[in-house]
Amino acid sequence: MDASMLFLWAADAILLLHVLFVGFVVLGMLLVFIGKLRSWSWVRNPWFRLSHLIAIAIVVAQSWFGLICPLTTIEMSLRTRAGDNVYSGSFIAHWLESILYYQLSPWIYVICYTSFAILVVVSWFWIRPREF
Repeated sequence: MDASMLFLWAADAILLLHVLFVGFVVLGMLLVFIGKLRSWSWVRNPWFRLSHLIAIAIVVAQSWFGLICPLTTIEMSLRTRAGDNVYSGSFIAHWLESILYYQLSPWIYVICYTSFAILVVVSWFWIRPREF
């Protein structure tokens, strides 16, 4: 196996990690609300809730400062080192990228991320986590 294939696999792994991060943020919020309705005690776990709050805070901070996500930067670097065109790699890369990367104006992302973060903060007070 040559080095370029290893770089492509690493890039796909980073992309998968990125999708999992987004899934944690989005699905985590959905599960908190469902958990409130269904009385699931785990949605009040303070470590889960704090890590969820920190995750969306990082996304919002990046959008406010116009920063590209480090996971995106690493993935693009690995694809470049593999000699691949950025975002034209393997099958898994094609489909995971179509989930993550939309072509919208940056200000739309800032508004969406900030609104979602406000929802996360509101949920912190409405669906209180247990004490640490």
